[in-house]
Amino acid sequence: MSTDHRPERPFAAAGRHLRRLFLSPLLRADADALLFSAKSFMAAMLACYLALRIGLPRPYWAVLTVYIVSQGSAGASLGRGVYRFAGTLVGAAATVVIIPAFVNDPILCSIVLACWIGLCLGLSLLDRTPRAYAFVLAGYTASLIGFPGVLDPGQIFTTALVRVQEISVGILCAVLVHRIVLPKHATDQFIGRLAATLRDARRLAADALGGAAARQTRDDRRQLAADLLGLQGLGTQLPYDPAPLVPHLGLRRMIHDRLSHLLPLTMEVEEKIAALDLETGDPADEIARLVADLRRWIAMDDAAARAAAAGGLIDRAEALGARLAAGAATPRDRLAANLAGRLALMAGLLRDADRLWQQALRAGPVRSAPRPARGYVYHRDPWMAVRAGAGAAIGITMGCLFWIWSGWPDGGMAVSILGVCCALFGTVDAPAPHLRTYMSGSVYGVAISLVYGFAILPRVPDFAGLVVVLAPVFLFAGSLQARPPTTFMALGITLTVPILGGLDSIYHGDFAAALNNVVALFAAVGFAMVSMTIFQTVPPHAAIGRLLRLSRRDVRRRILGTAPDEAWWTNLMVDRTALLLPRLRLSGRLQGHLLDDTMHHLRIGHAAGQLRHEIGRVEGHIGRDARGLLAAIAAGFAARQPDSNQIAGQIAGLEPRIRALAGLIAGSSLHNRARLLDLIIDLRFALGLGSSGTTGGEPRP
Repeated sequence: MSTDHRPERPFAAAGRHLRRLFLSPLLRADADALLFSAKSFMAAMLACYLALRIGLPRPYWAVLTVYIVSQGSAGASLGRGVYRFAGTLVGAAATVVIIPAFVNDPILCSIVLACWIGLCLGLSLLDRTPRAYAFVLAGYTASLIGFPGVLDPGQIFTTALVRVQEISVGILCAVLVHRIVLPKHATDQFIGRLAATLRDARRLAADALGGAAARQTRDDRRQLAADLLGLQGLGTQLPYDPAPLVPHLGLRRMIHDRLSHLLPLTMEVEEKIAALDLETGDPADEIARLVADLRRWIAMDDAAARAAAAGGLIDRAEALGARLAAGAATPRDRLAANLAGRLALMAGLLRDADRLWQQALRAGPVRSAPRPARGYVYHRDPWMAVRAGAGAAIGITMGCLFWIWSGWPDGGMAVSILGVCCALFGTVDAPAPHLRTYMSGSVYGVAISLVYGFAILPRVPDFAGLVVVLAPVFLFAGSLQARPPTTFMALGITLTVPILGGLDSIYHGDFAAALNNVVALFAAVGFAMVSMTIFQTVPPHAAIGRLLRLSRRDVRRRILGTAPDEAWWTNLMVDRTALLLPRLRLSGRLQGHLLDDTMHHLRIGHAAGQLRHEIGRVEGHIGRDARGLLAAIAAGFAARQPDSNQIAGQIAGLEPRIRALAGLIAGSSLHNRARLLDLIIDLRFALGLGSSGTTGGEPRP
């Protein structure tokens, strides 16, 4: 037998290396950033040209708008443009109403404008969808137009009208260029993110079935929660995407419902497998074989093979659960039956997610579902929104008082920048780091602006020359803007150079005015950092504590039957889990157990709510004992700031009552006896008492 050892052709090897190079994530990210920068610069120069041809006095507003509106995909750019236009229109109208109404009292006028900005910021925090940008811009625009007109209100209507025109030109150019020139579709990004999310979901299920380390499964749950939040963000861009086939809203909601249900279910399955101890023999041996087969099924790479095998596995798990439940004589037997049912549910969720994924690829019509899909549910906190809005209003008001009482000539511009900072950066818990990054970019922007404004632009003969000399700066800044770590630094450059560089319809070349503007800029951003740190910053531990308190409050409401349906409850708690992730990282402490607590809160509310529904018409000792047990559990979550040890103690004291109730139900002739016993098991494990019936365990607060 001979083997061909001919050397590989050098061109083939080189081609393979080039393919690997061009397909590398790093190079692909660089290429995307460069393409985004080139398209943004093209749109900015088109907007500048149109503004000059129309005769608008401040064409740099059109340029600024392009860089504020431009996003990574055509759909996101159009959506942001629509919301920016709506916010600009509302903000300009509010300014035209406020300024003349309080023209004789500059201080009161400034306070009203500050309150308007605070109101818009609070509404944006309550919304939490892309529409929130419209509220931000309504405050942003009022700040830019209103404060410079407080002491000179005569031209406020003309200024507002011209500003809307300039911004509209920028929006139109940004949307057209990003939509026509090599458009990047949000649909492609959504499909890619969905594929990664499904892989993460299968890995989580496999790790839960395989008894992986607690830290590993916790990381898997954390990743899936973050994936679902990211998918929701991309999904909101799809209605504006020019792609020919876009996944339907109903389909996206169905996918989210399945995957969000998978998060607590995997934790439940993991705990029950550990409590059952699958190596101890019958009935665990049948469950152990089923678990092993499910793991092999999840590991299949071929989607068609998974789909073909799914039905048989689900039927097998359901049949095993029914058989074990029918012959259950001990708590261990009932736990085995319960676990079999949960394994069937897990396999069904994964199968449904795969089917919906195939529909998303085809973007076909959504098949009818047994019940309407809820979809993503946003956590909204009115108290935190009011706190942020009031903090912004107080900080801006203090800046206004200093400006008016000191008689600072450029104070109106400084306060307008202060209002922009409070509105634009006030949507995060800790705005100061972002403001510092923005200020560092502004330092570079000021230096570049002074060079351009007094050394380069005066020597530019025509618009073509202007494009050539601006290209290096804007192309570099645009590439930085496309990269999340440097986005705010890039904005410091792209929002400073057009204003201070002198991109007006008439060149002024006033060095003293430019220096005054620089002083106003840095004074405003510096004061914004101070005021936002004092009035608008929420420490990570405070934000974490707030989320956990609200979760405990809603657990109580769910137990008492005053919270909405199960899908709403599940999806809300998944969103809260996603909101915990960045705050836990910022806290600088290892608090992974808090994510487990959130999942346990979800499961307590889920099991208790279903138990309340099932027990609703049951009378006698069973009904009274069940309702009394639920009331006792709810009482443990009634305190405003409950102590974890206190809750754990109260829950541990309920173990005898739970066992007694399970015994009553097991010996009864209720038609829904099996369902009630399943829910009792689910509730015990959610409370952290599940293992106490087999191997011992501690309650969970």
